[in-house]
Amino acid sequence: MPATRRRSTAGLLGLLFLLTTPLITPRIFASDEVQYFSYLRSIWFDGDVAFGNEYTYFHDRGIAVAHGFRETFLERRTETGRHINFGTIGSAILWAPFYFVGHVWASLSATHDADGYSLPYIAMVCIASALYGWLALVVSLRAGRLVLGYEPPLLPSAAAALAVWFGTPLAFYMYLSPVMAHATSAFATSLFLLVWLLVRRNWSVAGTAALGACAALMTMVREQDAFYVPLVAVDFALTFASTAAAPGTTGRPDRRQLLRAAAAGIAAGVLAFLPQALAYLSLNGRIGPSRLVARKMYWTSPHAIDVLASPQHGFLLWTPLALLAAAGLVLLIAAPERRGGADDQRRLGLLLALGAAGQVYVAGSVASWSAAGAFGQRRFVSLTPLLVIGLLVLFDRVRGRTRGLTLAAAALCVYWNLALMVQFGAGLMDRHRLDVPRAARVAFIELPVQLPELAYRFFFQRASFYAQRPGQP
Repeated sequence: MPATRRRSTAGLLGLLFLLTTPLITPRIFASDEVQYFSYLRSIWFDGDVAFGNEYTYFHDRGIAVAHGFRETFLERRTETGRHINFGTIGSAILWAPFYFVGHVWASLSATHDADGYSLPYIAMVCIASALYGWLALVVSLRAGRLVLGYEPPLLPSAAAALAVWFGTPLAFYMYLSPVMAHATSAFATSLFLLVWLLVRRNWSVAGTAALGACAALMTMVREQDAFYVPLVAVDFALTFASTAAAPGTTGRPDRRQLLRAAAAGIAAGVLAFLPQALAYLSLNGRIGPSRLVARKMYWTSPHAIDVLASPQHGFLLWTPLALLAAAGLVLLIAAPERRGGADDQRRLGLLLALGAAGQVYVAGSVASWSAAGAFGQRRFVSLTPLLVIGLLVLFDRVRGRTRGLTLAAAALCVYWNLALMVQFGAGLMDRHRLDVPRAARVAFIELPVQLPELAYRFFFQRASFYAQRPGQP
């Protein structure tokens, strides 16, 4: 029965992903997208991380025309004389197999150039991001089952995945802005947490090495996601402290075995991080991001409250579903179930809460914490696995009428997110500040009337939502 439930959930999610692929918008339009894409195009075609030709291409064709793009990315240079790239290489690594398919497509096409820029390349990268976002949900569900210690019914599993899919900014960065690094970030963090939950059973050398490699990938996709590593370090330290110094008869590793596993994990992480380290050295002359990024960081995290609750871009205002997921984590900590191992569930709940706190801390440390002009608090898309796990626990624990009310609240949160996506895309809101009363009035009163026309434009005249630019794919 558990295996049947798992296959049913995966089948349902897979079918829905196939049905929603027409929502994917294959285009590049933001400076961040240009930077992430330029990593892949430059390494693939030029064998370097010199982005001048990529930036010139997108700028001259009116794609990268944001205020300050020329001054920042074409005129300014790094310490090594290269063009600046604030992005990281991880998304390019994950996109590479799909980019190859795009290259084959372009090479065989009579209408597209095999130059790394044409529609086949961009379309395949966009499909890749959407697929990685979907995989993040599937992987997160698997992680949630390990946290619970048993296979939950189909309803809680499917409801948790669907709610996070369409009730958070993940959907926006899967379908409408897929060349950003957020969908790949959701996947990389989900994979890291799943591997940790599998490895922590015995901390084998091979398993811990795989965990180190996953940590490197996660950090190469988005640097801030490295703040998930402390929760694993704390878990390992607690395990080490409670482990016998010499081998016992239980079959559990002793401290020497744990130290060997830790060394393997660190070594694998360092080795897997080499692509990013080499890119840093080439761009910045040192292993680390641009000094311009470092200047934006205030390590006292003065904006930790703002990133959660500010009207500008507060996460909980844009994504109230997170409150339900937080309630699930609280349940995991305060009322763990015995069949899942009560003590271990409580420990896992506290560690996952530590991971969430780390993301709030680092997001609140950035001077540009509001991510002005972006949809939602986009830096929290990496919380995807924690949101899925929290909702899975909540939906599995509540019963009867309470479950119905909880699911209804989740459905309302999903509608709120989708309504904001429509308002954001159609220019019906201030993209720099969320006016909650006005957004609610549009969502529940005005939007239902306008929805048929907006849906028609989206499917048949999608370019009407943004200025058509010469040379844009």
